[in-house]
Amino acid sequence: LLPLPFNESVVNHLVDRIQQVQDFLGEQFVVENASTYLQFETSDMSEWEFVNEVVSRSDCKLLLDVNNIYVNAYNHGFDPLDYLRHIPADRVVEMHLAGYEDRDTHFLDSHSRPVTEPVWELFRKAIQLVGDAPVLIEWDNDIPGLERLLQEAHKAQAIKSETL
Repeated sequence: LLPLPFNESVVNHLVDRIQQVQDFLGEQFVVENASTYLQFETSDMSEWEFVNEVVSRSDCKLLLDVNNIYVNAYNHGFDPLDYLRHIPADRVVEMHLAGYEDRDTHFLDSHSRPVTEPVWELFRKAIQLVGDAPVLIEWDNDIPGLERLLQEAHKAQAIKSETL
């Protein structure tokens, strides 16, 4: 996945493509907020404004990756709660959680670690804003045993149960 500039031209391009896919399939498409490591000088809107525009104008759904919000907030210096407060909660159909690597200069969305406590806290806030949505723990690299994976899944379910 390549990073994109957050501007009107790219919004229009994505909306056109998403609508083509939705028309072909006869179903609403689901897009995910991506993790990023650079920002373009040609961006003239925030990431959450960009996501909102794409989702609302294409009439698609959103897979909200909570870890990606946290990683991007660290990498680009914004408040992750600002992002959450501005997402189109009614469009969220699933949430993702994952672990990241701290590379000193940036966080890397590696899917190779347990979910960190700050991401769990952000997840709690996401549930308060979005409500009940399916949750997936992503762990694609350095995969531990099943018991450890189930611990993460059980923690996510416990947080959902206590928050809803």
